[in-house]
Amino acid sequence: MVGKKSPLKTIGFYLLVIALVIFVGYPFAWMISISFRYDSDAFDHGIIPEKPTLTQYKQLLGFEQSLRDQLSTEAEQFLKLIEDLPKEQQEEILKQKGLLKSEASFPFIRFFRNSLFLAGLSALATLIVAVLGAYSFSRLRYSGRAFLQRGVLVVYLFGGTILAVPLYQIFVKAGLTGNGPKSFLALFIIYVVQTLPVSLYMLGNYFRTIPYSIEEAAIIDGCSRIQTIFRIVIPLSLPAIITVYIYAFMIAWNEYLFASIFVRPYPNFYTLPIGLNELFYSEHAIWGKMMAASVLTAVPIIIMFTVMEKYLTSGLTIGAVKE
Repeated sequence: MVGKKSPLKTIGFYLLVIALVIFVGYPFAWMISISFRYDSDAFDHGIIPEKPTLTQYKQLLGFEQSLRDQLSTEAEQFLKLIEDLPKEQQEEILKQKGLLKSEASFPFIRFFRNSLFLAGLSALATLIVAVLGAYSFSRLRYSGRAFLQRGVLVVYLFGGTILAVPLYQIFVKAGLTGNGPKSFLALFIIYVVQTLPVSLYMLGNYFRTIPYSIEEAAIIDGCSRIQTIFRIVIPLSLPAIITVYIYAFMIAWNEYLFASIFVRPYPNFYTLPIGLNELFYSEHAIWGKMMAASVLTAVPIIIMFTVMEKYLTSGLTIGAVKE
């Protein structure tokens, strides 16, 4: 017989949940609030902006020029009036006027595009390799299978800071450094290797929950092993596959250490973590713009979780227990 819960325990439980939600959600609420404020109002009291604006988002997305950009344009016009003076005097006058042209704007769109391309492509590559590898571990019998299955997890015994220097030396000797595209390719390889072990483990456990008799029936009907994987195993494993993709995407989307090593010399190939770090320590370090950039950075992950929530929940639970 189940005992009746005490009202005090129930009230205490809900108060604890509410306190936890406030503790976790309050910083995010402030981040969103500041992103909708003018620079001069960033630290006004109250979580609801008195004069909400989309200026920060418009500037980040390129729909509106910032004041700094407008001054740079004005500097070009002013330069025509002093073009007969020596270059050193021209620069001095422009500095005094505050019109010396600097970086046009914070290239948020470029950083966003780089991260989206790199994270999406590396997560897809991880998923393809993980599906085939996990199926091999869970269904095929061959010499050394158990050793390989356990060996892939050895990667997680070493932290990223320990692997950074050896990996950099390996890619230098392999010729995958020296310019932006090569360094970008090096990051792609690192992200695949970094997310592959857990992906293999998760999918391998899930594949074992699928009755092998279904695959045998498909093989009897004339399907090859590859056809069985794509026609039977993958459709039945969508929850786990989507979970693995989101996991691999998030790792690559938020990764900072290796990106700061490989693409730091090449601004055109910055990912969002590197770009945001540059924003915080640059002339564009304005709280409203920084918070707007942080909000936009979180949008793809929020959308993925929202759209794939039902698959994600199922993928995290099914296959977790081996019967």
